[in-house]
Amino acid sequence: MKRFAVLLGASGEIGESIALQLAESGWSLYLHWNTNPAEALAQQLAEQYPAQEFISVQADFTDEAGAQRLAGNVYDASCIVVASGQSLLKMLIDTTEQDMEALWRVHVKNPISAIRSISPFFHRHQKSYVVFISSIWGETGASMETMYSAVKGAQLAFAKAYAKEMAPSGTRVNAIAPGFILTKMNASYSAEELQEIEEEIPLGLGTPQDIADAVDFLVSGKADYMTGQTLRINGGWLM
Repeated sequence: MKRFAVLLGASGEIGESIALQLAESGWSLYLHWNTNPAEALAQQLAEQYPAQEFISVQADFTDEAGAQRLAGNVYDASCIVVASGQSLLKMLIDTTEQDMEALWRVHVKNPISAIRSISPFFHRHQKSYVVFISSIWGETGASMETMYSAVKGAQLAFAKAYAKEMAPSGTRVNAIAPGFILTKMNASYSAEELQEIEEEIPLGLGTPQDIADAVDFLVSGKADYMTGQTLRINGGWLM
């Protein structure tokens, strides 16, 4: 029987690394994307793993109905990984209502709505998994990223509450809080700034594969006595 995972934000660098890792571990995948199409990734994985299925699904999570559009294209799942998101670097005084609404919908409302709509499929399976890719800022907060920190913190709070609610039905709910991960999102940093940040982190800068490995662990069956937890994948930046 094929195991299906829904991967929100599959077209980002972290999302793509998660997709490649989960496919290698035998998962069939719904690959959610918004502006960066995931068809090429789906085709690549289908050629590499012909016994599995890879389905590209477009849905705009800044839109009120984004979660419903996604869920309407899902027909089975025992795993949901929330890797979708967008950053916002602004002082709170400069943050607009539209900024706040977009962050809330992308990071909290639509992912949770998608989980609510897809979770009835979990009852088909003995074990199921939900994993949020949150952020170190959801734990510690970041100046100039006040709203981003707030929605990432909301993800961590939801994971704890939903873990308690779903444990009796066999669903494990956990979160990952990455530290500084080298992606295109950090392209605005100069070489000097990156060096300064790296010197603050005992194990240096992280890669998308570091996050993909943590997701793979949480949904592999080897972490089944974990739920409601936040894995800090940050190289020792926050202990």
